[in-house]
Amino acid sequence: MNSIEHSFHEAQHVLSLFLQDTTQFPRVQLFAGRLAATFRAGCKVMSCGNGGSMSDAMHFAEEWSGRYRKERPPLPAIAFSDPGHMSCVANDYGFNEVFARQVQALGREGDMLLMLSTSGNSPNLIRAAEEARRRGVVTVGLLGKGGGTLLPLCDIPIVVPGATSDRIQELHIKIVHIVIEAVERELYPELY
Repeated sequence: MNSIEHSFHEAQHVLSLFLQDTTQFPRVQLFAGRLAATFRAGCKVMSCGNGGSMSDAMHFAEEWSGRYRKERPPLPAIAFSDPGHMSCVANDYGFNEVFARQVQALGREGDMLLMLSTSGNSPNLIRAAEEARRRGVVTVGLLGKGGGTLLPLCDIPIVVPGATSDRIQELHIKIVHIVIEAVERELYPELY
């Protein structure tokens, strides 16, 4: 088997392991249900992550403020990815505070914070989760490698198996798309 074929089989194996874990489906369903309720209440969803996970957090947010599959009203979502904010806060307070400061500025009771982390051990996400908890913001973690330190700080932890960040992130984006579709179906059944 060549390396490309091996990589596809490896990705399939990670998905298989996730599908066999009966604790994960109810959590994904809970994520979708709570997010639909968040939007119904006129609240917003915020998202954050580091590196490739930041790109996935941005992808998640733009699907709400833009559109997914069908035309619908935009929904309030923001990814914590502004380079001006990040460099300012990192310079003045340290990199561990870049997401927590945005939660302090924007997070309100009833909002939701989605944190994406392949390790669950990023100090800046841990600080964001702590601030979210203080403010009554629901915390969702798309995690990997057992969930790490972030696991107990998430109201809804979804942990993807996988030995490498790339395979974990591949499943994170599948979960993001599936949740978006589920929320759209609940809020806008006429579109489907």
